[in-house]
Amino acid sequence: MAAALRASRVIGLVRRNFKDLDKKDFLLLYKTYIRPHLEYCVQAWSPYLERDIDILERVQRSATRLLSGFAKYSYEDRLKKLGITTLKRRRERGDLIEVYRLMSGKESIEKAQFFRPARCDYNLRGHSMKIGKERSRLDIRKYSFSQRVVNSWNLLPQNIVDAESINQFKNLLDRHFQDMDVMGSTA
Repeated sequence: MAAALRASRVIGLVRRNFKDLDKKDFLLLYKTYIRPHLEYCVQAWSPYLERDIDILERVQRSATRLLSGFAKYSYEDRLKKLGITTLKRRRERGDLIEVYRLMSGKESIEKAQFFRPARCDYNLRGHSMKIGKERSRLDIRKYSFSQRVVNSWNLLPQNIVDAESINQFKNLLDRHFQDMDVMGSTA
């Protein structure tokens, strides 16, 4: 996968040129030079095969070992200590932000090109901007942007979907993800 290869090369460059990184310096280097390779245009090419997802996650795992003293921690603990999330969660977040932009008219693209409203006369749960999912015969269609985001979008609470601005939506979404993580870890 080309994105993982490019990011790995940058990790090697950072490893050779910065011998002792602290958390602040690492986050600056990681967010500026490494993560953009892993996330560039991800709504268009988002991986759906487990092996491709693992390849990208392995690059981030390798990057988090660059910090002095962090190699002894598990990957999840390193992410918590750094205040970053998995790339899978970042892709889901990016997808939901793009859906919000389309559904709220903040994007200059007509939402009907991607989504159709859900028929939810019978279902009173959830929010008022639900979208429908079409049947897909091929994986390439099933994992395309307009299909893979439907379930995640439809599960969001009304207050997140009704956000006034993109920044408010991002903040509410991040809080929602944190609440889900806390509930998942206590269950």
